[in-house]
Amino acid sequence: MAKGIFVTATGTDIGKTYISALLVKVMRKQGLNCGYYKAALSGANNIEESDAGFVNEFAQIGQEKETLLSYLFKTPVSPHLASKIESNPISLKKVQADYEMVCRHFDYVVTEGSGGIVCPLRWEPEEKVMLEDVIKTLSLSCLVVAGAGLGTINATVLTTEYLKHRQIRILGIIMNNYTGSEIELDNIKMIEALTEIPVIACVKDGDLNLNIPLDTLETIFDDKGVLE
Repeated sequence: MAKGIFVTATGTDIGKTYISALLVKVMRKQGLNCGYYKAALSGANNIEESDAGFVNEFAQIGQEKETLLSYLFKTPVSPHLASKIESNPISLKKVQADYEMVCRHFDYVVTEGSGGIVCPLRWEPEEKVMLEDVIKTLSLSCLVVAGAGLGTINATVLTTEYLKHRQIRILGIIMNNYTGSEIELDNIKMIEALTEIPVIACVKDGDLNLNIPLDTLETIFDDKGVLE
């Protein structure tokens, strides 16, 4: 069974797709057989034009497009609403089965979330599915992608506290759109102090690499993400 990591973010459009793509690309560049998976995606007409398609091309995985994700919705709204509009409810059983199929072809799998961590995937009287349910079902630990600039302390602390409250292990934080300014350096210091979680990488706009040592890359993939 492949080892996996779940990439979430402090909100929508923070850059978790780009970070996921970088992570897969760097793993593969190091000779590690790394693939990609996403449970649900909305706001794309087809897989090629979606976030999943971008990761597949950018990281040069060559993965069969049908295995990249379980649910693709054209309506650009939250997955729970898109699934209602398009009459295609999300099933955790399908998500688990699809993820396990990807794991049979790769030694490592990067699983990307939808939106921020508080993201409803299905909200019906008979069944309610949140993004955290996917993380727990797949027994994954998390990386949190956060913006580097103003406001990130609040957003990052709230995100990590939510994950901790749900008993989900967080292995690191990645700061995106980093410029090295004084406020960003202080943000990193304060986030590490308040969350007690390490910032493992800072990514500048347009970066084509993650400055994370290979041994760190290998150890952040963990198949026991729910704390006892």
